[in-house]
Amino acid sequence: MRSMRKAALSLFSLVLSGVVATLSWGGVAWAQKPPVVVELFTAQGCSSCGKANQVAADLAKQDGVLALTYAVDYWDYLGWKDTFAKPVFAERQRAYAKKFALRDVPTPQMVVAGRVQASGTKAEAVEDLVKTAARARLNPPDMQFIGAARVAVGSGPAPRGGGEVWLVRYDPREQDIAIKRGDNKGQTLVHRNVVRELVRLGPWAGKPKLYRLPAANDADLVTVVLVQGAKGGRILGVLQSAGEAKR
Repeated sequence: MRSMRKAALSLFSLVLSGVVATLSWGGVAWAQKPPVVVELFTAQGCSSCGKANQVAADLAKQDGVLALTYAVDYWDYLGWKDTFAKPVFAERQRAYAKKFALRDVPTPQMVVAGRVQASGTKAEAVEDLVKTAARARLNPPDMQFIGAARVAVGSGPAPRGGGEVWLVRYDPREQDIAIKRGDNKGQTLVHRNVVRELVRLGPWAGKPKLYRLPAANDADLVTVVLVQGAKGGRILGVLQSAGEAKR
């Protein structure tokens, strides 16, 4: 046990020094150039969300882009309960709405790199935002999984107001859901990279820190760790498990 603990501490030290920043050790580290994270907030009961779902599915196929689909629950009152929705996803969207000084939470909504937002139905506008975000100069912290239960986040410039570390687990499969009631009755909506778990692991103040990961309930889900500004801030770092999303 002592030797295992010593080995883990040694690996952590290497991670923080940047020696293994791009080494795959149970995960894929994007320390130099993280992918552009595009977050879609959508609902199966929203009449205009089908097009946005397809835009997100197309983005998920692009290199250098990590598209995540969050299903929100506040459209369930229209007669169809979203099969993927959780209140925590709507809470994340509300944090973004407050950060962007929006009067309401728009659906469908795309948030790009935690920096800008647009309607999820406007494919060209979203593509432009993704290209701009891909050109942005970043200084992400080194990140590395240590076994299956912990993740190490190294040092780096902390955003004003502090940072947060989030665990995201999503299903990389493309899923077609037949809607039987509500505004989309009779339609089949495509879903890709559906987020199933979202957990705040803790704060990050720019200093090296270890975070414990909750056990995965589904081995087929892909695990992602995000470092971003607090309360819906810009995304600073991305680490994805070896379960590759491009399937």
